[in-house]
Amino acid sequence: MRRSLVVGNWKMNGSREKSRALLDDILKGLGQDLKSDVGVCPPFVHLPEVALALQGSSVLLGSQNVADQDEGAFTGEISALMLKEFGCRLAIVGHSERRIIYGESSALVAARYAKAIEHGLIPILCIGEILEERESERTFDVIGEQLDAVLNTAGVASLAKAVIAYEPVWAIGTGRTASTEQAQEVHCWIRSRIARLDSDVAENLQVLYGGSVKPDNAAALFSMPDIDGGLIGGASLDANSFLKICHSA
Repeated sequence: MRRSLVVGNWKMNGSREKSRALLDDILKGLGQDLKSDVGVCPPFVHLPEVALALQGSSVLLGSQNVADQDEGAFTGEISALMLKEFGCRLAIVGHSERRIIYGESSALVAARYAKAIEHGLIPILCIGEILEERESERTFDVIGEQLDAVLNTAGVASLAKAVIAYEPVWAIGTGRTASTEQAQEVHCWIRSRIARLDSDVAENLQVLYGGSVKPDNAAALFSMPDIDGGLIGGASLDANSFLKICHSA
């Protein structure tokens, strides 16, 4: 059976003091009998302090992106090797905000993903469609293209060392809500698409849901057969909400 995973993406939020207080509350509330894996992805500048606070815990440390290069004249980028120095295990790639706001192409996302794999980080590959694409019934075309960019670059076997997060962008901060059935439908499609290439990889792959997961919908979402946890945005900034989500998994 696949083990569930809940990852908090703190985005560009918090000060050192607030991040440390949030993490302290999360660590106190997780308990010893948690059946899911938990990770947090703080802003880059908070990674050293969060890494120190996580020592001795089972919580995984992650970054919100990773460079497609190892080193060189790439101002503003952070390499996988640098991230590993601070104990990072996870790296988000292709988040909808990176694709939409900063124009990261599927080819660039695939290159970032490949670097994470190369250096032993677990990439959390984000894929998903915007409202216009959902309404024009292009959901599977869009996520298929995003997924194929990675498969063509790194191969299906790489997914044995990766995680996928489905983000219905149209259901994040828009007032619209994706039903559990809509989420399951896409997760099932993703797993089936990969199963055509490698059934073992597909069966063991963790596919997370990243569409405004909250304490009141987490249990229903996580009960779906192909939803293996969540990539949590806003709710991960409140320790009580995030803990409820973690325990729902």
